[in-house]
Amino acid sequence: MHARTPLAGAALLVVGAFLLSGCTAPSPSGPTASPAASTSAPLAVSTCVADPDAAIAAGKTPAPTGELPADLVATLDAAAQQAFDLGASPGAIVGVQTPEGRWTKAYGLADPKAGTAMAVGMHTRIASLTKMFTGTILLQLAQEGKLSLDDTVDQYVSGIPNGDRITLAQLADMTSGVNTYTANEDFITKYFADPSAVYTPDELVAATVEVSPAADPGERFLYSNGSTIILGETIEKVTGRPFADELDERILEPLSLTSTSWPGDSNAIPEPFARGFTLNGDAATPESPTDSTDWNPSWAWTAGEVISTTDDMLTMGRALGTGAGILDDDMQRIRLESFLDPSQSPPAPGAGGYGLAMGCGQGWVGHGGELSGYNSTMFYDTATDTTVVVQANSDIASGGCENSPTLQDDPGDEICEAPAVRIFVALSGLLGQTYAPPPRS
Repeated sequence: MHARTPLAGAALLVVGAFLLSGCTAPSPSGPTASPAASTSAPLAVSTCVADPDAAIAAGKTPAPTGELPADLVATLDAAAQQAFDLGASPGAIVGVQTPEGRWTKAYGLADPKAGTAMAVGMHTRIASLTKMFTGTILLQLAQEGKLSLDDTVDQYVSGIPNGDRITLAQLADMTSGVNTYTANEDFITKYFADPSAVYTPDELVAATVEVSPAADPGERFLYSNGSTIILGETIEKVTGRPFADELDERILEPLSLTSTSWPGDSNAIPEPFARGFTLNGDAATPESPTDSTDWNPSWAWTAGEVISTTDDMLTMGRALGTGAGILDDDMQRIRLESFLDPSQSPPAPGAGGYGLAMGCGQGWVGHGGELSGYNSTMFYDTATDTTVVVQANSDIASGGCENSPTLQDDPGDEICEAPAVRIFVALSGLLGQTYAPPPRS
């Protein structure tokens, strides 16, 4: 692993951050708030997607099957390698798809101890990218008239503070005021005492309720895993079936995502997979990051359990950006126009923000995810029909980090960033507008 400047107090729980919001890992003493979370002004609709209809139309054309031009591949490869070298991850896998073709490549090691090289096709946990799958199923149910996005949550899940005023749309766009259960100190303490423990959705909701509300409904943006867990329970209540069955039937099978899976209560990852490394937990040190591959993901449920590969995520990324195969045109348009701008105070229409279980920045729609040992990004550029996916088998930040735990040596970069995010940013400007997440601290 590339080394960083050591920081004390690395007992963090990375739960999957949306990159635009500036959300970072919550600590046992509470969540690190994004700048947007400090304002009480209502959020404004963003103009991030310039032409939703053009994005939807792009999905009517088949995905490319050939390879990207060699000169573009060389440029992308050099940028990815440089960004990887600055990151704190043993390995990474990169995928790019444009109307000209597709390119994938692996860097570094999947298992440093065994010396196993990272390879395209390896599975990793994709953390909060799961939220886009959950949100898509919610929108499908609304499309079918089985629920309304304006329904209040108390119609489906009881006991949620302000549940008679919080809408399903507010849960999806993170303006419900429901706190994240990773702000619950008792939950964090219990989790780190036994990362192999299995949690039920009801336990996660209970941990969420204990620290909620954190704001009034619609008051401000507040990134919350608890909100997406409640949406998962809503989906099961409406359909009468396990979430895993809905995921298979509604997304994985229609899009032929044969290498994407839902682990449920299991900590197993399908072969082949990359081992994940983290500074989270009580035992990790900058000199010896913890191998968290086998930590049970049930605590993340519909907010972060999905496992996938680069090829599958390239397919899913384009579907999320265009709606093709998963949403009708009207519902996709609603999604692409739903983004709220949390970057200004008072908020105003701008370059990016968070929408219905998906984010947007500089025209790129998608999500980032962090879960102990893994960091992933999946974004689609609505202006150029381009999808970029990055998987990294570490969630450890690098660069000029003052608060995020890092390794020992200075990488020569003053920007603090997670490994997959760093690579995506480097590639985005070569393929469209440069994606500009706020630096981690």
